[in-house]
Amino acid sequence: MRTIEMIGDVVKMIDQRKLPRQFEIVECRDYRAVAHAIKDMTIRGAPAIGAAAAFGLALAAIEARATSREEFLRDLDAAEKILRATRPTAVNLMWALDRVMNATRAQNLDAHGLRDFVVALAQTIAEEDVAINTAMAQNGAALIEDGDTILHHCNTGPLATVDVGTALGCIIQAHRQGKRVHVLVDETRPRLQGARLTAWELMQYGVPMTLIADNAAGHYLRKGVVKKCFVGSDRVAANGDVANKIGTYKVAVVAHENGIPFYAVMPTSTIDLNLAHGDLIEIEERDAREVTHIEGVPIAPDGVRVGNPAFDVTPHKYITALVTERGVVRPPFVENLARVMRAVK
Repeated sequence: MRTIEMIGDVVKMIDQRKLPRQFEIVECRDYRAVAHAIKDMTIRGAPAIGAAAAFGLALAAIEARATSREEFLRDLDAAEKILRATRPTAVNLMWALDRVMNATRAQNLDAHGLRDFVVALAQTIAEEDVAINTAMAQNGAALIEDGDTILHHCNTGPLATVDVGTALGCIIQAHRQGKRVHVLVDETRPRLQGARLTAWELMQYGVPMTLIADNAAGHYLRKGVVKKCFVGSDRVAANGDVANKIGTYKVAVVAHENGIPFYAVMPTSTIDLNLAHGDLIEIEERDAREVTHIEGVPIAPDGVRVGNPAFDVTPHKYITALVTERGVVRPPFVENLARVMRAVK
């Protein structure tokens, strides 16, 4: 099944907290349940979060009892604020909410018509995500050569999107093309998305892989084992700076030091030209227990002080290229990202 889908008035999503030992489907019947699922990372990955936000508004539209256009829009606004507050870094969340809200306000429809419009637009956003990821997979696979060993951080496969995936989608596509690839999978502390999710996905697709501790990445990069690095992105600034899962910056710097190409893969909805550079990106700070505990088991002293940023920013000078559904974007990023985004509009 898809990572997330809406059937009737129920949003169904794979519970990514339970993988790989349990495959469970969570059913959300109102927008508050969707907001909670985003917040507690039942669903995660920038594109998947965007689709979830759109589906959350769709449930809010169905749930609304308003009979007038004005009342309906007020109800939708209230839901939008709750969904927007769930996670601050991934721009796809805000992108999807803005798209649905702006398009809905522009419709000259009554409350019933607006309700149908919001539900249809949410489904459109999900379908577009699959088509976009399919195009990205083709673009990224073209950068991968037969025999490449690729270092991958976090999780960017189908689980991070509605389907197909971003960076991992490129790797899976290269494998499907018959290229002999091997993936070194960073475990990705503290939530272990690499160990739990990426390793599981690659094994489902039969892609050769080796799971490594995060701190082993530098060793393999220096030894010349790795030929390319592929990661995803949660937000890209106008100058090409990339916010991604914590630990990405460290990988990029070591890859650069050793002359290894470093590619970040994302849909154009992740590109935020309103931010001049990455230092303006808000970095989410998450619960200390993600660091001090593993699946509820304490691994650190009680009362220890913890820093737990969920993301870091990789300056554009360490990035070889950005892979989007509209092609591969290379430096200078300021000019070339602006050109790509003009084409999107």
